[in-house]
Amino acid sequence: MLSASSLLQVLFFGFGWLFFMRKLFKDYEVRQYVVQVIFSVTFAFSCTMFELIIFEILGVLNSSSRYFHWKLNLCVILLILVFMVPFYIGYFVVSNIRLLHRQKLLFACVLWLTFMYFFWKLGDPFPILSPKHGILSIEQLISRVGVIGVTLMALLSGFGAVNCPYTYMSYFLRNVTDADILALERRLLQTMDMIVSKKKRIAVAHRTMFQRGEVHNKPTGFWGMIKSVTTSVAGSENLSLIQQEVDALEELSRQLFLETADLHATK
Repeated sequence: MLSASSLLQVLFFGFGWLFFMRKLFKDYEVRQYVVQVIFSVTFAFSCTMFELIIFEILGVLNSSSRYFHWKLNLCVILLILVFMVPFYIGYFVVSNIRLLHRQKLLFACVLWLTFMYFFWKLGDPFPILSPKHGILSIEQLISRVGVIGVTLMALLSGFGAVNCPYTYMSYFLRNVTDADILALERRLLQTMDMIVSKKKRIAVAHRTMFQRGEVHNKPTGFWGMIKSVTTSVAGSENLSLIQQEVDALEELSRQLFLETADLHATK
């Protein structure tokens, strides 16, 4: 079973190496094999820790063996995260500065010590010190790495929650063509023509009523009054219906105009 676990670690390492070379940094021209090894080792031990969680659930291996591999994986990952990765980043930064090229190892150590100082001071505001554990214990390092990890995960989650819809929103939008915009603009023009036509009818009806004297010169006599009332009532009902149609068409024209503007903005 131990040989199978070691074989899985080798497979995880190989998969991490291929993922780094073929997918993550396929256009990576500067060949830094230390970076590839660190990434592959971190990937392999991270997958091994996930594997140990599954073994714990299924009851695979002895408890003492699982505990040993768990502590071994934690020690290796902490060694990489706290010591190797920061030191190599500092060394790589110093190597790109010509003035510090001769003493790049010394300045890399200075940068790493500066990182360790702030890394250790990070735990002061948090109640992570315990009298049961020493200063250089695994718990002290895990607690500080956990604080940084949770903070980074929160930042990345917030960024992903905003960036992912913004990036993939185009896949959920319909494809806007020039024909769609022209068809909608044609509908808008037709609606505007209908509004103008109906408003002309209303204006002509008002002028006709004014010329017939239905507004200012009302007819005298009993039958004339009855005729005037019935005619004015019928005319006012027609005008009110036309005005309602005009109001509905104006609302439709506003909606069509907004939709046309959205299509132009989407395109």
